[in-house]
Amino acid sequence: MREILGRRRRLLARRNGGRPELIGAALTFAAEWGWPVLPGVAPDARGRSRCACPDPECTVPGAHPFDPGLLAATTDPRMVRWWWTNRPSAPIILATGGPAPCAVSLPALAASRALALLDRRGMRLGPVIASPTRWSLLVRPYSMEQLGELLYAKDFVPGSLRFHGTGGYIALPPSETGQGAVRWERAPLPGSASPWVPGVEAVVDAVVDALTRTGVSAPEL
Repeated sequence: MREILGRRRRLLARRNGGRPELIGAALTFAAEWGWPVLPGVAPDARGRSRCACPDPECTVPGAHPFDPGLLAATTDPRMVRWWWTNRPSAPIILATGGPAPCAVSLPALAASRALALLDRRGMRLGPVIASPTRWSLLVRPYSMEQLGELLYAKDFVPGSLRFHGTGGYIALPPSETGQGAVRWERAPLPGSASPWVPGVEAVVDAVVDALTRTGVSAPEL
């Protein structure tokens, strides 16, 4: 049965230009993994680098919630199915924190170098989401107090690191945003009820150390 379903998904992906069906991915995140999701605002049809939201200076075009707002994120498969039936090309937005993972993100070039070093060290990472400009490393949910203590204990934290905790959001694959396609750089292992993710302390410690050791300059961060 799994092989039959796999063939169907591959055929469907080819029919959709090689990208998996968004509604199928959204249902997996919500119904199987328990991650609250909602549709993001689409890129502006007049120019994909622009956003369809009212903010002319939007810095994450197409990669954020707007209508509905972030508080509408849900794991209800009926709501998810209704949203993407009516907005089939909408980006998938994850409401981070709570029952869902949080994330630590950094610029794509710095992230690529950091992950290469961590691989050589044999560090276990969870799923990593990549966009053309930034990569996001998924981590276990953390509190603001926990994050504050972690950062306070460090002598230096690159200003380009961003933390997506409770009340935050990130775009999930296979969304298409104004900055380009969102994909898995490190995909979740297949067959798990919910992907394993590491703690934020381990990821921040390792990433800061890797960036320092690889000599990534300040402008790249």
